[in-house]
Amino acid sequence: MAAGSDAAMEAAARGSAVRAWGRALRGGAVMAGALGAGNVLGGVLARAVGAEGYPRQLLSAAVVSALALPAVLWMRAGRPAGRRPLGLGPPAAAPRGFFRGVAVTLSCAVAVLGAGTGLGWLRWSEPDPAALMSFLAGNAVVAVLLEALPEEVTLRGHAWASLRDRFGGVLPALGTTAVFLLVPGASTVVQAAVSRAVGAAAPPVGFAPAGQDPVAYAVLLLVFGLTLVAARTAPGPAPLWTAIGTHLVFLSVNRVVFEGAARGAGWSAEAGADRTAVLVLGYLAATAMVFMGVRVVPGRRRGRPRAKGVRAAVRDGGL
Repeated sequence: MAAGSDAAMEAAARGSAVRAWGRALRGGAVMAGALGAGNVLGGVLARAVGAEGYPRQLLSAAVVSALALPAVLWMRAGRPAGRRPLGLGPPAAAPRGFFRGVAVTLSCAVAVLGAGTGLGWLRWSEPDPAALMSFLAGNAVVAVLLEALPEEVTLRGHAWASLRDRFGGVLPALGTTAVFLLVPGASTVVQAAVSRAVGAAAPPVGFAPAGQDPVAYAVLLLVFGLTLVAARTAPGPAPLWTAIGTHLVFLSVNRVVFEGAARGAGWSAEAGADRTAVLVLGYLAATAMVFMGVRVVPGRRRGRPRAKGVRAAVRDGGL
């Protein structure tokens, strides 16, 4: 009888694990589908209304979020009570969580890029403050709608929570990051299929963007994904917004510093490819260490009773 009971429990555990991985992969599939289809359908919509340039980018980004977010909320609607929420927290806590992610990531980027400048690794152009501010504002809206918000909700929100419901330790972090690595290639497959369906030119299918080394791109995504998990799991009432803030700063810093000349950002720097990789991975690693370090800061333990109500509310019923 005991052996039969143990076998039944083992089978139930295996089934639970499979379901957890299935839910996590569905989160990745939603993001890949939204990104691939949204880019195509956004372009179709832009042509229909005569939008070009930035309005076209904005429409595509809005379509990606419009496809991804309702799908995730629908998948989460029937979750059993007590399961881990997405991590968006109460609305009042969202700005605090977001700006915490922005502040930590930007501080680490400034420190590492400043060190790189001191070593002579970066040569900066003359800044154009007006162009820079305009670029940052416009890029922020597109980056949040196209990447930061939908990717965090589908991956560090739904996929991570699905794995964390079943597994402990580092497995949810590694599993979520593995799903994250699958999204770029899968999205190009979706984009090619939807392009053919609407009669548009199909882009090439592949893992890395054109002109980028696939191995280097995989390493970047791996470190970036783990950094975002560190932000998502940092203590606080709206941790997913912390990851969104981190995601936005990463995109903004890289597009200004390393792509600013091509994008007309009003400021940029020149660096060799190897040094660029070291600097980017360096400030991502520093960001991750800060977020992991706040878990062991003794001062955070003070005041825990006062914060317990908010955290319990988020854990038990919030998004």
